Amino acid sequence: MRVFITGAAGFIGAATTRELIANGHDVLGLARSDDNAKALERMGAEVLRGSLEDIDSLRNGARETDGTIHLAFIHDFSDLSKFAESGRIDKQAIDAMGNVLAGSGKPLIVTSGTLLVAPGRLATEEDSVMPGLPRVSETAGLAFAARDVRAMAIRLPQVHGGDGKCGLTNWLLDIAREKGVSAYIGDGRNRWSGAHRLDVARLYRVALEKGVAGASYHAVGDEGVTMRDIAEIIGRHLKLPVTSISPEEAKDHFGIMAMFVGMDGAASSALTQQWLGWKPTQIGLIADISLADYFKV
Repeated sequence: MRVFITGAAGFIGAATTRELIANGHDVLGLARSDDNAKALERMGAEVLRGSLEDIDSLRNGARETDGTIHLAFIHDFSDLSKFAESGRIDKQAIDAMGNVLAGSGKPLIVTSGTLLVAPGRLATEEDSVMPGLPRVSETAGLAFAARDVRAMAIRLPQVHGGDGKCGLTNWLLDIAREKGVSAYIGDGRNRWSGAHRLDVARLYRVALEKGVAGASYHAVGDEGVTMRDIAEIIGRHLKLPVTSISPEEAKDHFGIMAMFVGMDGAASSALTQQWLGWKPTQIGLIADISLADYFKV
């Protein structure tokens, strides 16, 4: 299969590109810069120059290939208006690719998250995504299942696996460095789910090959790790004190990230494993980011 990937040279995208090529697929990767283009060429992928705001490049990539994986997103959480704008650009991009694919039966995989699916309890693949969020990738993508597109969503947890990255944890690292303390809210027992990017990449491939229209899959290895554990690891890496702050102090300390830091967002991948035969096999989040040089700080 010849597959179009947005974000193909990114942290998760590069692993997905390699996974697809290693399993006999051809990749056409969207590249917004010379560095991204060179990285894709080194991996053995074809390059399509463009960006999420270059609608023609998105249409051409989807039209010229047998399936599309949408991984790119503008991760600007500096304020709610920037987040909302990123969500608008994302929906515009999904609509552009989906409209080209309508009536084709080709796969279209969009990317969502597990954290906001069912706060306060263990989220499953059968839970609907929370409405009204700035990021509407899942709602926008799955709508094309009614238009003869094999549209699917993969919900991501905090993705780790080298290069010093681990989802929103990197934002917490920067905040701790700026504030001089690694903090968690209350007793820190609220949870985030996690997964290694090699496991995540394999799920994108398996879903592309045999996933069904309208399904949401969970790329989850660890159902839930506590925010206190994450804060303690950040404190060790930065040699900073670790402390609890009250919910009232959270907005001042974490800014826009406070809504995520205080959330209990555990998630299961039991149904994904049952439906697709996918199983996570890589090192867990806590063990991985605990490695001495993980964040290279």
